[in-house]
Amino acid sequence: MTAPPTEPAGERPRPDTPEDERPRPDTPEDERPSPEPPTRQVRERSSADALARVVREHASRLAASLVSLLGDFSAAEDLVQDAVETALRRWPVEGVPDRPDAWLFTVARRRGLDVLRRESNHRTKLAQLTWPAPAERDDRLRLVFTCCHPALSRPAQIALTLRVVCGLSTAQIAAAFVVPEATVAQRITRAKRKIGEARIPYRVPGAEELPGRLGEVLAVIYLLFNEGYLSSTAERAHARDLAGDAEWLATLLAGLMPKEPEVAGLLALIRLHRAREPARFDGGGRLVLLADQDRGLWDRQAIEEATALLVRAARTHRRPGPYQLQAAIVACHAEAASFELTDWAQILLLYDMLLHLAPSPITRLHRAIALRYAKGAEAALAQLAGLDQALERYPLFHATRAELLRDAGRRAEARQADERALELTANPAQQALLHERLSWS
Repeated sequence: MTAPPTEPAGERPRPDTPEDERPRPDTPEDERPSPEPPTRQVRERSSADALARVVREHASRLAASLVSLLGDFSAAEDLVQDAVETALRRWPVEGVPDRPDAWLFTVARRRGLDVLRRESNHRTKLAQLTWPAPAERDDRLRLVFTCCHPALSRPAQIALTLRVVCGLSTAQIAAAFVVPEATVAQRITRAKRKIGEARIPYRVPGAEELPGRLGEVLAVIYLLFNEGYLSSTAERAHARDLAGDAEWLATLLAGLMPKEPEVAGLLALIRLHRAREPARFDGGGRLVLLADQDRGLWDRQAIEEATALLVRAARTHRRPGPYQLQAAIVACHAEAASFELTDWAQILLLYDMLLHLAPSPITRLHRAIALRYAKGAEAALAQLAGLDQALERYPLFHATRAELLRDAGRRAEARQADERALELTANPAQQALLHERLSWS
């Protein structure tokens, strides 16, 4: 059962607008009321949205170039943030420039010359810098490894990298970690201070250091992809640019560490998910769940290549790691000719192996989803017992619980769970799906 389509609220005439003031189709164009100019709030929102896109697409490259040039992580990041703040003040009034990335660079460069005027070496370098900067191929990867230095705690490493390298906001990072936004802000501030005080070098570590730094870098790329795959903010349902950045970084890392199976596993995982992109949303931007996707739209060549990458890694190393296991789970879905032919027994086995290696509440939740199709809703609900505290602020937990409760005939409880999921998610596609489910009862 589906809900009837509703007219978007923003497209309906305002109910408090008198009928005779609304332009009619038969009114001559020159007799119609002139459209109101955009309000200041609308202009500011438009500029803020444009700035967010620029920050996401260009700020990390600008930060990497400035760090490479100056050798000072904190100073480079401060210059980028100063440029962003200047844009927020000026763009709503002056409009978004044709080359916003170059505009940000110019402001950062000028600000740097002002701040560093006493340091002749920095001043000379900044004066000679042009945009786009001739960055080395691994500039952003170098920045990732700097953020993931062992002197920093793991949560701080990941938060700092997502903020500086990937351009995610503190709100997006907080949603990815399922922690308060203030906690993320504190982690980032302390990490930047630590990098400056400890004089942490800006470089890709040597071969002997790479294994010890790999876990944090993989986690950063994984969380970046998750944010691109299904956004945690209201700005958009998904972000192909973030997902593309994650694949780019994973590919770069695979070139740096070609014999590391977990790098291959993460790259395969990302590519398998991206192969389904054309089927994940309908023409209206609504989320299409896996069971309802048109598998004819999936990129079969990409699936075959990603699966082959995973098989090669498995042949080299007989004991798969967490990213290889997650990729194997996605491969089971991708290789099934239909949703009904999914090998749920194999998927449950892979989840059991994953829980043994890397136990987490979210993995237990995903296993419960698979268990629903293998053994029924009641068995899956039993698996969710004890997860409510750890995942109280995770919308997928409540949405999943609602589906299971509905299957079990407990509709009132299902509605409460859907309402809680709706309170917690800002993603517009998830909100639309939850509104539809709530309209069923």
